Amino acid sequence: MVSDEVGSRRKDMPDYPDHSPNSALTPAPSPGGSRRSLPRRRFWREPCPFRTPQCVRVPAALVLLLAAALAGCGREQSQAQQGPPPAPKVSIAKPIRKMVTDSDAYVGRFLAVDAVEVRARVSGYLDAIKFRDGQTVEKGDLLFTIDRRPFEASLDQARANLAQAKANLAFAESDLTRGENLVRGSVITQQTLDQRTQAKRVAEAAVAAQSAAVRQASLDLEFTELRAPISGHIGDRRISPGNLVMGGTTGSTTLLATIVSTDPIRFEFTLDEASYLRHLRNAKRFAGAEGRSSAVPVRLKLLDEETFTHEGRVDFMDNAIERSSGTIRARAELANPDGTFTPGMFARVEVPSGPPSEALLVPDAAIGTEQVRKFVLVVDDEDVARVKYVTLGTVIDGLRVVQSGLNADDRVIVNGVMRVRPGAKVSPQVVASTASAVTSR
Repeated sequence: MVSDEVGSRRKDMPDYPDHSPNSALTPAPSPGGSRRSLPRRRFWREPCPFRTPQCVRVPAALVLLLAAALAGCGREQSQAQQGPPPAPKVSIAKPIRKMVTDSDAYVGRFLAVDAVEVRARVSGYLDAIKFRDGQTVEKGDLLFTIDRRPFEASLDQARANLAQAKANLAFAESDLTRGENLVRGSVITQQTLDQRTQAKRVAEAAVAAQSAAVRQASLDLEFTELRAPISGHIGDRRISPGNLVMGGTTGSTTLLATIVSTDPIRFEFTLDEASYLRHLRNAKRFAGAEGRSSAVPVRLKLLDEETFTHEGRVDFMDNAIERSSGTIRARAELANPDGTFTPGMFARVEVPSGPPSEALLVPDAAIGTEQVRKFVLVVDDEDVARVKYVTLGTVIDGLRVVQSGLNADDRVIVNGVMRVRPGAKVSPQVVASTASAVTSR
């Protein structure tokens, strides 16, 4: 039988030691002892004489490895047939030469040239309000009125007292004149004459006092109309008609409104000591009879603006550096005809720090960053992209000033920077080096 033959052949086969890493060493049988069969794992190091499922075993990992190798060979053959990929297309341009001025930028705040708190000079009940909240007023415009009737009565009373004092003065003058015409010593005594002279002087003083009272009453009546002391932008009313307004010159007066001037307007910022020395030397080119900081031009931009478009001039530099912060206060003045600038608004100011000089400019989007270093990609004569590390300056009209690291004849990649690797071949196309020429990286 076949099964018996197979069984006999298995019995005749030699026992191989188990070389599996999971098996323990099998001790040798003792002399004379019976040999016991132990379960063993075997590695078939020789061809198996039997074509049975237990003998033919192919690991699944090996099958996957062979399949991946065959697929890789297929891809390599297809790529070899297609050839290398084409060079990426990029736009190149030469840097622009332009006269620029080195400058520093600072953050500051707008201040009003004039700011006034409108308060009443006399006490009384508020009668009417003659403006709209937030409107622009001119100097002399009527803002508030206080009830005039009590002050008109006081003025009439002061005028009456003045008329009485003038009448007393006239009587004293005539009485003194009659005494002086009489014969001294026989008709009138010297004492009587002195008394009439004194009465005249008292009457004159009373007239002067009543005249002052009339002027004060006239002022109080005039102060019932509160007019704008300056031209500017007025805030909202702080009190409604019918309320009692406390006036005078003390701190308990009632605040009615506030007015700030808007044209021109000032911009205040601070400089550190090193920047102050640099700007002080540069200011000598602009200094005139007004002083060391006069006529230094500056440019500003608001928080939502990209470029410095608003122009002004430095009109004040403080006379001492603060010990606590090591900074000095500076101030510029700007025209504000349309009222865009508002006191309290933040902005950035650009102050020149040196004379004009020729510089190279490239689009700001062409600048790359490698950790803390800045670079641009340039194309050499063989159309290969190369890296050049540069030192940057300020932005002028969307173009970045390159202080060092770039030559005027370099062909800078301005479009397609993200598609290029240093040392790779590119297909360059020449475009104009402007900020609008950069559409993608």
